[in-house]
Amino acid sequence: MIPARLGSSRLPRKPLLPLAGEPLIVHVVRRVIDFDVCDRVVVATDAKDIAKVVEQAGYEAVLTSPEHRSGTERVAEVIGKQDFSNFTFILNVQGDEPFVAKEAVRGAVACLERGEVLGTSAGSLDAALAGDPNRVKVLVDPKGRAVYFSRAPIPFDRDGSGEVVYHQHVGVYAYTREALDAWVRLPPVPEETWERLEQLRPLLHGIPMGVTLFDGPAAPGIDTPADLAWAETEVTRTLKEVSP
Repeated sequence: MIPARLGSSRLPRKPLLPLAGEPLIVHVVRRVIDFDVCDRVVVATDAKDIAKVVEQAGYEAVLTSPEHRSGTERVAEVIGKQDFSNFTFILNVQGDEPFVAKEAVRGAVACLERGEVLGTSAGSLDAALAGDPNRVKVLVDPKGRAVYFSRAPIPFDRDGSGEVVYHQHVGVYAYTREALDAWVRLPPVPEETWERLEQLRPLLHGIPMGVTLFDGPAAPGIDTPADLAWAETEVTRTLKEVSP
């Protein structure tokens, strides 16, 4: 499931913005399909305009309520439909991740395959970038489960040792059907509002979340006009490299 909405405050109509001549959301769908991880790939959206461009590109979209407060709620609505009743594992790849790494997607699913009920992934993060609030950090325990997510640099290098290892969270979630249902039924926690991080809700209610760590930096999502400009340059460069 790829949740996508039009109402981004920092980048209005983000899923429809052109990237190398195609809407951003189409790039995300194509990338997830190319990974060959899922039996079915669907965009869950509150906007007919998004559904239209997805379907015109030959992919599947399902319209949802505009009242959802998170991508997970949007995913849960679609998964609750009869047409999706046979799926046991659900993967959520955010609609603004055109460069999401295969290791991140496969890693989230691997958490469920090893017995976790929720899974996600994280890449390495240069300590010089740990203070960037747009890069979400995750603290992972020795069992490979998330302890906390924050936009602040965690753990904090109190003595300035330079030895702290940071992990950057990737916007990918895998759920069992039961865990997804439990997540959306839980009451909000203050921390998810303060941090603007939906994954803190199940975590702070005691639902464990596995984290697969992979080498290399996490690919950036598209949140600002500067991100979009960088992505345009990156896609154009890649297209030139593969052109005969």
